[in-house]
Amino acid sequence: MPEVGRKTGSSFTKKPRSAVLNTGSNATFTAETEKGVVKVRWQWDGVDMVPSERWSITSDGTRHTLTIHSVSTLDNGVYAVIAGSSKVKFELKVKEPGKAEDGPATPNEAEPGVTPKPETENVPGASNQETAPGALSGEKIPEAQSTEKSLEMSGREKARSHSGAGLKIGSEGAASQDATSLFLEKPQSGTVMVGSDITFTSRIQGTNILRKPSVRWFKGKWMDLAGKTGAHLQLRETYDRNTKVYTFEMHIIQAKTNDAGGYRCEVNDKDKFDCCNFELGVHEVPVQEEVDIFSQFRRTSTDAGDEAGELDFSALLKKRGDVKVEEGPKIDVWEILQNAPPSQYEKIAFQYGITDLRGMLKRLKRMKKEEKKGTAFLKKLESAYQVDKGQRMKLVVEVTNPVAEVKWMKNGQEIQVSGSKFIFENIGNKHILTINHCSLADDAAYQCVLGEEKSITEVFVREPPVLIIQPLEDQAVMVGERVEFELEVSEEGALVKWERNGEELKREETFKYRFKKDGKKHTLFINEATKEDAGHYTAKTNGGQSVAELLVQEKQLEVYQSIADLTVKAQEQAAFKCEVSDEKVKGKWFKNGVEVVPSDRVQITHIGRIHKLVIDNVRPQDEGDYTFVPDGFAFNLSAKLNFLEVKIDYVPRQDPPKIHLDCLGSIPDATIIVVAGNKLRLDVPISGDPVPTVIWSKADKVITEMDGRVHVEKHPDHCVFIIEGAERSDQGVYTVLVKNPAGEDRADITVRVVDIPDPPESPRILTVGEDSCTIQWDPPAFDGGQPVLGYVLERKKKKSYRWMRLNFDLWKETTYEAKRMIEGVVYEMRVYAVNSIGMSRHSSASKPFVPIAPTSEPTNLTVEDVSDTTISLKWRTPEKVGAAGLDGYLVEYCKEGSDEWLPAQEGLIDCNSLLICDLPTGEKLRFRVRAFNMAGMSGAASLPQPVTIRELVQRPRICLPRSLRQKVVKVVGETVNIMIPFQGKPRPIITWLKDEQPLDSKNITIRNSDTDTIFFIRKAERQHSGSYQLQIQIENTKDTASIYIQVIDKPGPPVQVKVDEVWGLNVALSWQPPKDDGNCEITGYTIQKADKKTMEWFTVYEHCRRAQCSVSELVVGNEYFFRVFTENICGLSEEASQSKDSVYIQKPGIQYKPPSYKQHDFTEPPRFTRPLMNRSVICGYNATLSCALRGSPKPKVMWYKNQADLSGDPRYRMFSNQGVLSLEIRKPSPVDAGIYSCQATNPLGEAKSECRLEVRGLGWLRPQGGL
Repeated sequence: MPEVGRKTGSSFTKKPRSAVLNTGSNATFTAETEKGVVKVRWQWDGVDMVPSERWSITSDGTRHTLTIHSVSTLDNGVYAVIAGSSKVKFELKVKEPGKAEDGPATPNEAEPGVTPKPETENVPGASNQETAPGALSGEKIPEAQSTEKSLEMSGREKARSHSGAGLKIGSEGAASQDATSLFLEKPQSGTVMVGSDITFTSRIQGTNILRKPSVRWFKGKWMDLAGKTGAHLQLRETYDRNTKVYTFEMHIIQAKTNDAGGYRCEVNDKDKFDCCNFELGVHEVPVQEEVDIFSQFRRTSTDAGDEAGELDFSALLKKRGDVKVEEGPKIDVWEILQNAPPSQYEKIAFQYGITDLRGMLKRLKRMKKEEKKGTAFLKKLESAYQVDKGQRMKLVVEVTNPVAEVKWMKNGQEIQVSGSKFIFENIGNKHILTINHCSLADDAAYQCVLGEEKSITEVFVREPPVLIIQPLEDQAVMVGERVEFELEVSEEGALVKWERNGEELKREETFKYRFKKDGKKHTLFINEATKEDAGHYTAKTNGGQSVAELLVQEKQLEVYQSIADLTVKAQEQAAFKCEVSDEKVKGKWFKNGVEVVPSDRVQITHIGRIHKLVIDNVRPQDEGDYTFVPDGFAFNLSAKLNFLEVKIDYVPRQDPPKIHLDCLGSIPDATIIVVAGNKLRLDVPISGDPVPTVIWSKADKVITEMDGRVHVEKHPDHCVFIIEGAERSDQGVYTVLVKNPAGEDRADITVRVVDIPDPPESPRILTVGEDSCTIQWDPPAFDGGQPVLGYVLERKKKKSYRWMRLNFDLWKETTYEAKRMIEGVVYEMRVYAVNSIGMSRHSSASKPFVPIAPTSEPTNLTVEDVSDTTISLKWRTPEKVGAAGLDGYLVEYCKEGSDEWLPAQEGLIDCNSLLICDLPTGEKLRFRVRAFNMAGMSGAASLPQPVTIRELVQRPRICLPRSLRQKVVKVVGETVNIMIPFQGKPRPIITWLKDEQPLDSKNITIRNSDTDTIFFIRKAERQHSGSYQLQIQIENTKDTASIYIQVIDKPGPPVQVKVDEVWGLNVALSWQPPKDDGNCEITGYTIQKADKKTMEWFTVYEHCRRAQCSVSELVVGNEYFFRVFTENICGLSEEASQSKDSVYIQKPGIQYKPPSYKQHDFTEPPRFTRPLMNRSVICGYNATLSCALRGSPKPKVMWYKNQADLSGDPRYRMFSNQGVLSLEIRKPSPVDAGIYSCQATNPLGEAKSECRLEVRGLGWLRPQGGL
């Protein structure tokens, strides 16, 4: 029978089976996993299940159980259990009693020997899926059906929530999409076996997107996978025009263990950004050897064919697991030797077991090829360029071959010709890449590729600061109105951040705030302002900010002019007029409670703030009470219309004239009040026979019938006095005189003209605070004939044109405190006066002023030093300085128990410390310091206790620098300048000794101060080497320190250079170390040879560590001399030691007896031959920390930052090359600064080296090349 296919890598030893149950029964599914599997998940139709009242999930070791209580038809579906990278599906069908079920039978009902086979597959997202033959699903679900199935999940979720089951919605469920998220489906974490494929998918809804979004895939924090695509990694993207969904996929082919880790998917669409993190786990494939039972039967003999010999069943026995010997990576010793310096040859040969040193050197000489320097480029790109945003950038290289093909790469991808963005030029040997209108997307790594050579650079695009051209304006609005803050900046499309009271404003679902960009103009809209919207609004750019205040007040309608009672006669016109504060307010007119309807005779008008009701041809039925009611306000204005009916009585002839003022309802000599600008019409009935003559006069000046603006109309039964547009000069006493032959009558009428008041005087600024000021003004010179009811105040910024009202209720006093100002902004104030007639014109603006406040008190006032007559104080800048800045400090002192403070200096000081001299010795004094600015002085910072002016005794202490705790090495002739600080009071006695003997003051200079001592030698000599002791003493206490100075020089020549042996073309030399080693260790020897004929010297070996060597490949028939130089850290010796006798190279044929070598012990503990050095690097440029280490066996090296292990951080790369250790920090930022250490350990010991890394900003960088 054919062999059944077997799936590899399954984590289950027992799998759950499908079942068919009746309604109301319990369903139990059991799965058993391998020993190493810990996390197991259960799913229902692709949705994770969590324990609830509906079902329970239990685990006991490797046994995992899912129990569904009281199953119903809602529990029908496909279930799955996931362990590691394996997934097993099984089906549950619930049938009602008495109904047949067409599905598979339960295990109890199945035929004997027939077992339903579950479906097994890997975790969703991996491509190595397992599908068992004969699974209940029958066949693999197509991808389109799977997508439709995932879209139906929201309906199932409602059913499950109704049944009370607890679910954890995964990526396959149709969970509601976040309103701010761009992802329709996010890539999910997954696991995969080594060698298998896996795909991560992200989907983005394109309905509200105008163009294709930009998607980037990253591994770790910074590794962009766009430049890593190839046979192992593929990135794909598709677009479905029907559903308008963008699909982006990342395929990892034949996954490796180093593919495991964290990944990130970033999406950009104009000003929108979203990202998603996910993990990939890669597991080793468990080795499960397939057993073919037929192949295990074999014959003991193969001579007579397949049927000969006895059967051997030993292959079926259980075998012990083979012991695997892990083989390290193959090492090419010759490649190591080619890259190593000659001084390391012997050590490498010993390490890798090479005994034939001469043969090794001959082979290396044949293999050695001179490294060719790059010849393709005459001039390469600079290491970095910087350009401002929007400017043009040129990258220029010079090549040797003008016709060679050059490729330009950006972030590893070739730049294609597209429009005018990139321009490629070739001028002779120069190749130029021009980048027009540089944007932040052009900030990348660029390469120029010519054949196999590359020239690499980085371009940094600097965004210029966005300046504010037109700042925000303060605004005052009513509740419910719309607010617009407009700002103009220097750059189009600049990023502007809006804040309210320090909190950033964002688009909300209710669209409370809307942001608009129109070129350089940015606008903030606030719909239907409420009182909570009041506050300070700030617009910030990277080059500045602008602040404006918004005041929101409840709607309060003010009546500037009320309607007045009218008395008119028949056929005349009656006009009611009123004026309110809001011109947008509408209203209705009522007569005796009934709304007035406009007609041909009745007109209702609304112009601005004035509302009018005009009645033409007044009739008796028009008499009544008229009322104006503004819409939305709970008050009204009322007036009465009186109809004057003229009655004619029989008058006997020769009736003396009479003025009937009582018919107006007034008494004689009455006063009539008229508002300035209104028309005054006074009808005065008269009687008399014959008709009397009427004369009007004012101050003995007769008013004629047609005398311009003030005139008189005469009628037989009455006369009319009219003033058109009353003015202030029209008020006074008017006399009306009527006379006829029968007599005369006289009456005086006083006319009083009332008007709005004159503007108040210019306001005066009394006091100024941090965000407030107090102003005062004088009442207006003329109150308009009516008492002043109050004042209205306004303010504006100095450079603005918009005045903002400060009070909506009338202010009764002539002093006002304005608050909620911005410190440091220049303001102006003005005032209006209001009486019952209306509001005056505004006063002239006050003098400009700036709200400022004194600084807070200085902090941390401490005593730095005290002597018998002086004291030194220091303090810190106040925590709050304010916009006015800081002018200086004033220090004062007084005696204890006294309140008389005396200044310690004349005027103000700018520094934060002061030495006060000429103080009384032994006196207890108190000290305080104040800060001053243009607003005045701050509070005082005082010492908590009085200070006694007396010298303090301090124990002597030497603060020996760390660099002096090691040996100080100097070369002969160099200057030695050592400064050692110390502490102690009074001034200590300082003593220097050398080897416990006094110093020679002729060659060594000592300079002492109160806080340090300087050891100085102008030209160091060998005799200056030794141990120096420093001692400081105060009374009976002292402190000592020692430093060791080593003065070194070039060594002398070696001694007794001789030829030990000559064989073939080789010569063995030996010599003795020099008598003078230059006061330091000998680092090696340099051997030279010269032909006796020419006596030209050629170097044979450099840095030879031993006192012997072999010179090979000499020319037959030549006679040679040899000489040796000694070398230390100062260099080669001035003279060389030469061999006495020459060596003649004879023809070969002499038998050579190789000498025996004694095995040398090269083991040694780790030791840093060159420690780490402190470094200061530039932010954004790769930095490398290097040190040199030796030790055998090879030490284990660990890198740390601030005692934290760096081995797992992908931002750091560690290198080790022939004892040189390097730590590369990619594009460091200020957070990468700190103490870095390298620790080496082997069985013989350990060593550690530390350094400090400082990361500076990019302010030093200047644009280069093509700008």
